[in-house]
Amino acid sequence: MSTFLGLAKWLRLALAGEDLAPFGQSLLQRAADDPSDSAALLDASIVLQCLGNAEMGLRLQREALGQQRHYRIPATGTARLRLLALMAPGAIMANVPLECLLAGRDIELDLYYVSSAVPAPVDLPEHDLLFVAIGESEANRTLLEAWTPRLRDWPRPVLNDPRRILEVARDRACRRLQGRPGLVAPLTARLDRDRLRELVVKEGRGGLDFPLLVRPLDSHAGQGLTKVDTPEALRAVLDAQSSQTFFVSSFVDYRSPDGRFRKFRVVLIDGRPFAVHMGVSDHWMIHYLNAGMDVSAAKRAEEAAFMADFERDFARRHAQALAAVHAAFGLDYLGIDCAETVDGRLLIFEVDPAMVVHDMDPIELYPYKPAAMHRVFEAFRAFLIAAAECRSPGLPPDT
Repeated sequence: MSTFLGLAKWLRLALAGEDLAPFGQSLLQRAADDPSDSAALLDASIVLQCLGNAEMGLRLQREALGQQRHYRIPATGTARLRLLALMAPGAIMANVPLECLLAGRDIELDLYYVSSAVPAPVDLPEHDLLFVAIGESEANRTLLEAWTPRLRDWPRPVLNDPRRILEVARDRACRRLQGRPGLVAPLTARLDRDRLRELVVKEGRGGLDFPLLVRPLDSHAGQGLTKVDTPEALRAVLDAQSSQTFFVSSFVDYRSPDGRFRKFRVVLIDGRPFAVHMGVSDHWMIHYLNAGMDVSAAKRAEEAAFMADFERDFARRHAQALAAVHAAFGLDYLGIDCAETVDGRLLIFEVDPAMVVHDMDPIELYPYKPAAMHRVFEAFRAFLIAAAECRSPGLPPDT
């Protein structure tokens, strides 16, 4: 087992504008001086991914995990709880960013990077609670499926049932949400490029109805996401993309009366909703980092009001819809990216436990965020402690 610094440290420095290159060089030198220092390799992997060098970062991760699969982030002060997180190898967004949720708190976090070979509980670190932090993706499906049978008889309580994580895939999630009160979840189809080309030819005759949203399989943060209004535009997307498989859904215009688009990130902790952020943009494709929040005091003031009034306003207006999302998936911790339609319903873009949730935006620009994020982190901590004390061992019965 190796102690390493972890995602929260490097993400905080990156968002603060620090040059991570010297840190990466120092970590690589550490690993060169001591080839058994897998923690240095794993930290260097995160640093390189933050610097945009995903290929090298993932290669270093493979080297680190070839030596050691267990890494510990100690609690601050005396540990109140020992949390074991099952993690998948892969990019930063492959797992729930538990380090960010628990930074500075009295919970010892053991990260275990899984393979399809499931060890016995005695071969893993002692823990009070197990959290399945593996995000849903094509690469992770076999891991989630392999661990499910073993977790049924796990000697400690288990959070985020892997069977339910599998259901947040875009083409499955939308079907679970159909007909739920107060919700709009456009049906999403998973199609290979040959089938998409066939449907272009059949436009208006059992084919595609434009406009559409097209995204490569397993893409996140808007990467490769395109709105296509014509068959010609879709053909151009297929010609430009290397992906063989795409998610395709109808485009819903969620423009507000003032002509702007607003996207919200919310997390459900044991079904209770909490505000994470709100992006305001003139463009339909909003990613928080491209919404221009840093340069607009008016946008930040609107986000501040959203976060301050969340329980009295947004959460109350959409209480039925948010409860329906929780009922549909039954996950202990779940992220939601959403908007509001012109008729006031909740428009679901994505549900995913692995969404990034942090308190690392510069306080001079976002003085309202620490209090809002403290509520999230404290609720998460309290839920973990209660679950460790009250939950039955293993997974709940399949429903």
